Amino acid sequence: MGGARVVGAVTRGTTNPNRLRRMDRWIAAAMEAELRRTADPVVVDLGYGAAPWTAVELLGRLRAVRPDAEVVGVEIDPARVAAARPYERPGLSFAHGGFEVPLPGGRRPMLIRAANVLRQYEEGAVAGVWARLCGRLAPGGLLVEGTCDEIGRRHVWVALGPEGPRSVTFATRLGSLGRPSDLAERLPKALIHRNVPGEAVHSFLTAFDRAWASAAPLSDLGARQRWARAALSLREDGWPLLDGPARWRQGEVTVPWASLAPSLS
Repeated sequence: MGGARVVGAVTRGTTNPNRLRRMDRWIAAAMEAELRRTADPVVVDLGYGAAPWTAVELLGRLRAVRPDAEVVGVEIDPARVAAARPYERPGLSFAHGGFEVPLPGGRRPMLIRAANVLRQYEEGAVAGVWARLCGRLAPGGLLVEGTCDEIGRRHVWVALGPEGPRSVTFATRLGSLGRPSDLAERLPKALIHRNVPGEAVHSFLTAFDRAWASAAPLSDLGARQRWARAALSLREDGWPLLDGPARWRQGEVTVPWASLAPSLS
Protein backbone atom coordinates (compact mmCIF):
# COMPACT_ATOMS: atom_id res chain seq x y z
CA MET A 1 0.00 0.00 0.00
CA GLY A 2 2.99 2.21 -0.52
CA GLY A 3 2.28 5.90 -0.08
CA ALA A 4 -1.39 5.46 0.89
CA ARG A 5 -2.61 8.05 3.38
CA VAL A 6 -3.33 6.66 6.83
CA VAL A 7 -6.76 7.83 8.04
CA GLY A 8 -7.52 8.31 11.72
CA ALA A 9 -5.91 9.32 14.98
CA VAL A 10 -3.82 7.43 17.53
CA THR A 11 -5.89 6.06 20.42
CA ARG A 12 -4.79 5.64 24.02
CA GLY A 13 -4.01 2.01 23.24
CA THR A 14 -5.20 0.57 26.55
CA THR A 15 -5.64 -3.18 26.31
CA ASN A 16 -5.78 -6.24 28.55
CA PRO A 17 -5.97 -9.99 27.91
CA ASN A 18 -9.56 -11.21 27.52
CA ARG A 19 -10.91 -7.65 27.43
CA LEU A 20 -12.97 -8.36 24.30
CA ARG A 21 -14.07 -11.91 25.06
CA ARG A 22 -17.77 -10.99 25.20
CA MET A 23 -17.64 -9.32 21.81
CA ASP A 24 -15.60 -12.20 20.36
CA ARG A 25 -18.09 -14.77 21.63
CA TRP A 26 -20.96 -12.89 20.00
CA ILE A 27 -19.03 -12.43 16.74
CA ALA A 28 -18.22 -16.12 16.50
CA ALA A 29 -21.91 -16.96 16.83
CA ALA A 30 -23.24 -14.18 14.60
CA MET A 31 -20.68 -14.75 11.84
CA GLU A 32 -20.51 -18.54 11.93
CA ALA A 33 -22.45 -19.14 8.72
CA GLU A 34 -20.67 -16.43 6.73
CA LEU A 35 -17.24 -17.49 7.97
CA ARG A 36 -17.89 -21.09 6.95
CA ARG A 37 -19.20 -20.00 3.55
CA THR A 38 -16.61 -17.45 2.44
CA ALA A 39 -13.64 -18.35 0.25
CA ASP A 40 -11.44 -15.75 2.00
CA PRO A 41 -11.98 -15.81 5.79
CA VAL A 42 -9.89 -12.72 6.60
CA VAL A 43 -10.89 -10.40 9.45
CA VAL A 44 -9.42 -7.16 10.77
CA ASP A 45 -8.82 -6.13 14.37
CA LEU A 46 -8.76 -2.38 13.87
CA GLY A 47 -6.95 -0.33 16.50
CA TYR A 48 -5.85 -3.27 18.64
CA GLY A 49 -3.78 -0.98 20.86
CA ALA A 50 -0.44 -1.04 22.59
CA ALA A 51 -0.32 -4.85 22.84
CA PRO A 52 -1.59 -7.47 20.38
CA TRP A 53 -3.58 -9.60 22.83
CA THR A 54 -6.99 -8.88 21.29
CA ALA A 55 -5.87 -9.91 17.81
CA VAL A 56 -4.25 -13.10 19.12
CA GLU A 57 -7.41 -14.00 21.04
CA LEU A 58 -9.73 -13.16 18.15
CA LEU A 59 -7.85 -15.55 15.89
CA GLY A 60 -8.20 -18.37 18.41
CA ARG A 61 -11.91 -17.81 18.85
CA LEU A 62 -12.66 -17.57 15.15
CA ARG A 63 -10.62 -20.66 14.33
CA ALA A 64 -13.01 -22.66 16.49
CA VAL A 65 -15.53 -21.81 13.74
CA ARG A 66 -13.26 -21.66 10.68
CA PRO A 67 -9.86 -23.36 11.15
CA ASP A 68 -8.20 -21.35 8.39
CA ALA A 69 -9.50 -17.95 9.53
CA GLU A 70 -6.96 -15.16 9.26
CA VAL A 71 -6.66 -12.04 11.44
CA VAL A 72 -4.86 -8.85 10.44
CA GLY A 73 -4.27 -6.42 13.29
CA VAL A 74 -4.27 -2.85 11.97
CA GLU A 75 -2.80 -0.01 14.02
CA ILE A 76 -2.17 3.64 13.20
CA ASP A 77 0.85 3.86 15.51
CA PRO A 78 3.91 2.34 13.74
CA ALA A 79 5.59 1.59 17.08
CA ARG A 80 2.66 -0.62 18.09
CA VAL A 81 2.88 -2.49 14.81
CA ALA A 82 6.59 -3.08 15.34
CA ALA A 83 5.94 -4.31 18.89
CA ALA A 84 3.33 -6.78 17.63
CA ARG A 85 5.42 -8.27 14.83
CA PRO A 86 7.10 -10.92 17.06
CA TYR A 87 3.64 -12.42 17.61
CA GLU A 88 3.04 -13.00 13.90
CA ARG A 89 2.47 -16.56 12.73
CA PRO A 90 0.53 -18.23 9.94
CA GLY A 91 -2.90 -16.63 9.98
CA LEU A 92 -1.90 -13.67 12.15
CA SER A 93 -0.23 -10.52 10.86
CA PHE A 94 -0.03 -6.83 11.71
CA ALA A 95 -0.17 -3.78 9.45
CA HIS A 96 0.20 -0.03 9.75
CA GLY A 97 -3.01 1.76 8.87
CA GLY A 98 -6.29 3.26 9.95
CA PHE A 99 -9.82 3.60 8.62
CA GLU A 100 -8.63 2.93 5.08
CA VAL A 101 -8.06 -0.71 6.25
CA PRO A 102 -4.98 -1.61 4.19
CA LEU A 103 -5.13 -5.22 3.02
CA PRO A 104 -2.88 -6.32 0.14
CA GLY A 105 -4.16 -7.59 -3.16
CA GLY A 106 -7.51 -5.84 -2.93
CA ARG A 107 -8.76 -8.26 -0.27
CA ARG A 108 -11.91 -7.31 1.62
CA PRO A 109 -12.44 -8.51 5.18
CA MET A 110 -15.44 -10.54 6.29
CA LEU A 111 -15.27 -8.74 9.62
CA ILE A 112 -13.85 -5.49 10.92
CA ARG A 113 -13.81 -5.25 14.69
CA ALA A 114 -13.23 -1.73 16.02
CA ALA A 115 -13.35 -1.80 19.82
CA ASN A 116 -12.68 1.32 21.88
CA VAL A 117 -11.55 3.19 18.75
CA LEU A 118 -14.22 5.85 18.15
CA ARG A 119 -14.59 6.87 21.79
CA GLN A 120 -12.23 9.82 21.32
CA TYR A 121 -13.95 11.11 18.18
CA GLU A 122 -16.76 13.64 17.92
CA GLU A 123 -20.25 12.19 17.59
CA GLY A 124 -20.62 13.86 14.21
CA ALA A 125 -17.65 11.91 12.82
CA VAL A 126 -19.10 8.48 13.55
CA ALA A 127 -21.41 8.12 10.54
CA GLY A 128 -18.58 8.92 8.12
CA VAL A 129 -16.23 6.41 9.75
CA TRP A 130 -18.94 3.75 9.76
CA ALA A 131 -19.60 4.32 6.06
CA ARG A 132 -15.91 4.18 5.20
CA LEU A 133 -15.35 0.93 7.11
CA CYS A 134 -18.53 -0.71 5.79
CA GLY A 135 -17.36 0.17 2.30
CA ARG A 136 -14.33 -2.04 2.84
CA LEU A 137 -16.33 -5.14 3.79
CA ALA A 138 -16.62 -8.25 1.67
CA PRO A 139 -20.14 -9.31 0.61
CA GLY A 140 -21.84 -10.69 3.70
CA GLY A 141 -19.31 -8.94 5.94
CA LEU A 142 -19.89 -7.22 9.25
CA LEU A 143 -18.46 -4.22 11.09
CA VAL A 144 -18.64 -4.46 14.88
CA GLU A 145 -17.90 -1.19 16.67
CA GLY A 146 -18.25 -0.56 20.38
CA THR A 147 -16.82 0.21 23.77
CA CYS A 148 -16.02 -1.77 26.90
CA ASP A 149 -14.46 -1.22 30.30
CA GLU A 150 -10.81 -2.00 30.99
CA ILE A 151 -11.33 -5.63 31.96
CA GLY A 152 -14.27 -6.45 29.71
CA ARG A 153 -17.05 -6.71 32.28
CA ARG A 154 -19.35 -4.27 30.48
CA HIS A 155 -19.58 -3.85 26.75
CA VAL A 156 -21.97 -2.30 24.22
CA TRP A 157 -21.48 -2.58 20.46
CA VAL A 158 -23.19 -1.83 17.17
CA ALA A 159 -23.20 -4.36 14.32
CA LEU A 160 -23.28 -2.89 10.81
CA GLY A 161 -23.51 -4.25 7.30
CA PRO A 162 -22.86 -2.45 4.01
CA GLU A 163 -26.33 -0.90 4.29
CA GLY A 164 -25.57 0.61 7.72
CA PRO A 165 -26.24 -0.17 11.39
CA ARG A 166 -28.29 -3.25 12.15
CA SER A 167 -28.29 -3.92 15.88
CA VAL A 168 -27.01 -2.90 19.31
CA THR A 169 -25.82 -5.51 21.82
CA PHE A 170 -25.51 -4.99 25.56
CA ALA A 171 -23.23 -7.54 27.25
CA THR A 172 -22.09 -7.77 30.84
CA ARG A 173 -20.61 -9.95 33.54
CA LEU A 174 -23.83 -10.31 35.46
CA GLY A 175 -22.18 -10.69 38.85
CA SER A 176 -20.80 -7.16 38.52
CA LEU A 177 -24.09 -5.52 37.55
CA GLY A 178 -26.10 -3.27 39.81
CA ARG A 179 -28.75 -2.51 37.18
CA PRO A 180 -28.82 -2.60 33.36
CA SER A 181 -28.36 1.16 33.03
CA ASP A 182 -24.87 0.69 34.52
CA LEU A 183 -24.00 -0.17 30.90
CA ALA A 184 -24.79 3.39 29.81
CA GLU A 185 -21.22 4.51 30.48
CA ARG A 186 -20.06 2.02 27.81
CA LEU A 187 -22.45 3.08 25.08
CA PRO A 188 -20.63 3.58 21.76
CA LYS A 189 -19.99 7.12 20.62
CA ALA A 190 -23.08 7.21 18.40
CA LEU A 191 -25.31 6.70 21.46
CA ILE A 192 -23.51 7.81 24.59
CA HIS A 193 -24.58 11.45 24.33
CA ARG A 194 -28.15 10.35 23.58
CA ASN A 195 -28.83 8.77 26.95
CA VAL A 196 -31.15 11.62 27.93
CA PRO A 197 -34.94 11.85 28.26
CA GLY A 198 -36.63 11.91 24.89
CA GLU A 199 -34.09 9.64 23.20
CA ALA A 200 -34.82 5.99 22.44
CA VAL A 201 -31.73 4.58 24.14
CA HIS A 202 -32.70 6.34 27.37
CA SER A 203 -36.21 4.89 27.13
CA PHE A 204 -34.77 1.42 26.57
CA LEU A 205 -32.40 1.55 29.54
CA THR A 206 -35.17 2.95 31.75
CA ALA A 207 -37.45 0.09 30.70
CA PHE A 208 -34.64 -2.42 31.27
CA ASP A 209 -34.03 -1.09 34.78
CA ARG A 210 -37.75 -1.38 35.51
CA ALA A 211 -37.84 -4.96 34.22
CA TRP A 212 -34.70 -5.78 36.23
CA ALA A 213 -36.30 -4.43 39.40
CA SER A 214 -39.47 -6.45 38.77
CA ALA A 215 -37.36 -9.59 38.36
CA ALA A 216 -35.68 -9.11 41.76
CA PRO A 217 -37.51 -12.11 43.32
CA LEU A 218 -35.47 -14.34 40.98
CA SER A 219 -32.18 -13.12 42.48
CA ASP A 220 -32.01 -16.15 44.75
CA LEU A 221 -31.81 -18.31 41.60
CA GLY A 222 -28.89 -16.27 40.27
CA ALA A 223 -28.23 -13.19 38.18
CA ARG A 224 -28.63 -15.17 34.94
CA GLN A 225 -32.22 -16.04 35.77
CA ARG A 226 -32.97 -12.46 36.77
CA TRP A 227 -31.43 -11.04 33.56
CA ALA A 228 -33.31 -13.54 31.39
CA ARG A 229 -36.61 -12.71 33.08
CA ALA A 230 -35.95 -8.98 32.63
CA ALA A 231 -35.18 -9.53 28.94
CA LEU A 232 -38.39 -11.51 28.50
CA SER A 233 -40.31 -8.70 30.17
CA LEU A 234 -38.81 -6.23 27.72
CA ARG A 235 -40.05 -8.37 24.84
CA GLU A 236 -43.48 -8.69 26.40
CA ASP A 237 -43.58 -4.91 26.72
CA GLY A 238 -42.98 -4.52 23.00
CA TRP A 239 -39.21 -4.10 22.66
CA PRO A 240 -38.23 -6.18 19.59
CA LEU A 241 -35.27 -8.12 21.00
CA LEU A 242 -33.35 -10.01 18.33
CA ASP A 243 -32.02 -12.81 20.53
CA GLY A 244 -33.46 -15.26 23.02
CA PRO A 245 -32.77 -17.19 26.21
CA ALA A 246 -29.57 -18.85 24.97
CA ARG A 247 -27.93 -15.43 24.49
CA TRP A 248 -29.63 -13.86 27.50
CA ARG A 249 -28.02 -16.49 29.73
CA GLN A 250 -24.66 -15.24 28.44
CA GLY A 251 -25.48 -11.80 29.84
CA GLU A 252 -26.44 -10.35 26.45
CA VAL A 253 -29.40 -8.55 24.95
CA THR A 254 -29.53 -7.44 21.30
CA VAL A 255 -31.94 -4.82 19.98
CA PRO A 256 -32.49 -3.54 16.42
CA TRP A 257 -30.62 -0.33 15.73
CA ALA A 258 -33.85 1.27 14.54
CA SER A 259 -35.30 0.88 18.04
CA LEU A 260 -32.47 2.86 19.65
CA ALA A 261 -31.37 5.18 16.84
CA PRO A 262 -30.78 8.81 17.85
CA SER A 263 -33.38 11.42 17.03
CA LEU A 264 -32.65 13.78 14.16
CA SER A 265 -32.43 16.83 16.43
